[in-house]
Amino acid sequence: MRRPRQPDVVLILTDQQTADAMSATGNPYLRTPAMDALAAAGTRYPNAYCAQPLCTPSRASLMTGRLPSTVGVTGNTGGPEDPLLGRLFTEAGYDCGYGGKWHLPELDLPEGRGFRRIHPAGGDDAGLARAAAEFVRAPRERPFLLVASFLEPHGICEWARGQDPRTGPLPAPPPTAELPPLPANFPVAPYEAALPRLAERAQPHTHPTAAWREDDWRRYRHAYYALVERVDRHIGQLLKALEGRDRETVVVFSSDHGDGAGAHRWNQKWALYEECVRVPLVVTGPGVAAGAVDERLVAAGLDLIPTLCDLAGLTAPQGLSPGLPGLPGLPGRSLRSPEEHASVVVETRWEIPGFNNALGRMVRSGRHKYVCYAWGDHREQLFDLTADPGELVNLAVDARHAPLLDRFRGLLAEHCAAVADPFARFVPRATQ
Repeated sequence: MRRPRQPDVVLILTDQQTADAMSATGNPYLRTPAMDALAAAGTRYPNAYCAQPLCTPSRASLMTGRLPSTVGVTGNTGGPEDPLLGRLFTEAGYDCGYGGKWHLPELDLPEGRGFRRIHPAGGDDAGLARAAAEFVRAPRERPFLLVASFLEPHGICEWARGQDPRTGPLPAPPPTAELPPLPANFPVAPYEAALPRLAERAQPHTHPTAAWREDDWRRYRHAYYALVERVDRHIGQLLKALEGRDRETVVVFSSDHGDGAGAHRWNQKWALYEECVRVPLVVTGPGVAAGAVDERLVAAGLDLIPTLCDLAGLTAPQGLSPGLPGLPGLPGRSLRSPEEHASVVVETRWEIPGFNNALGRMVRSGRHKYVCYAWGDHREQLFDLTADPGELVNLAVDARHAPLLDRFRGLLAEHCAAVADPFARFVPRATQ
């Protein structure tokens, strides 16, 4: 139902941007003035996790408010039956526009998804920025919801294979001494899980890094940051179009998932490293604290729809059962809710011929993070992210942490039972 003076809403998505690839986070190796301006105008959430570090499953979660396994979209094929976001806002009287990458599973937005397409997918981020600016400037009598889904920095996938990104070639890299340094967690850690490495070797086209030397990884990081800066400039064009009305507009900025960015000698996504699963998340708008950093745990896929509906003053349409505050019937909650998540879960799956049950789950609660893969050596990982933010010390192999390990096994088992997650059969039983 519409309420008077409902705000316009803009959702800006990048593709494959890890949470710390913003200068607002203190990263000195890139400049992102548009993203930084959003962070200064609103609240940044540094502990926001995607639902799955892969495009289609993550986007399915963002558009439905449910986990990928719940809606049956765990790979880059298939799409959810009801992409809820557009329908909710259309039924509430919003003019809903969508531009750029859809990928559910079609790259371009098809008919009947609650949005009208304002710009196609395909890598023309500059054209998307212009179309989005025209959309927000257009005169209209009703509020609007705009989703601007940019492609970059996904072009790092092509760059790693020696190809030009779809948005255009990058300049030649600078001399080695001027490249970003290797991350502190660049080395492969002891007791690392075997499954991601086996998947890496099975996909040399996706992971063409076996023979890379340290300088190759530094050039990778430079190219990745350059692509983030490229998309930041396009985001800046959209924000310029909102000048004068930005205080009355809800703007949410995030990404579908992250990228290894050289941590653990990893490029691409899939793995449950922090760089792959933690995403940027900034919220601005009426009633949102400016220049704030909120450390709460955020399940980005589950919490997006409740948050947007809460900020827009929408209530759920009939047909959704009672649930948590923000939007009845969905497992997420608004970021304005005083009740925070005690834990968040991230899923992953590799679709590789011959790799059966190439699955994993991650649970973050408090300062600790638990990772469980379905099979392989050292399939359980346990980290203290406060003492070890680079995930280099696997506490799961130390008997002194057995009670903590059992606690996280229990958390994952409870989650799987609550959502009928078939991963339940791979969760080890508590030993104590």
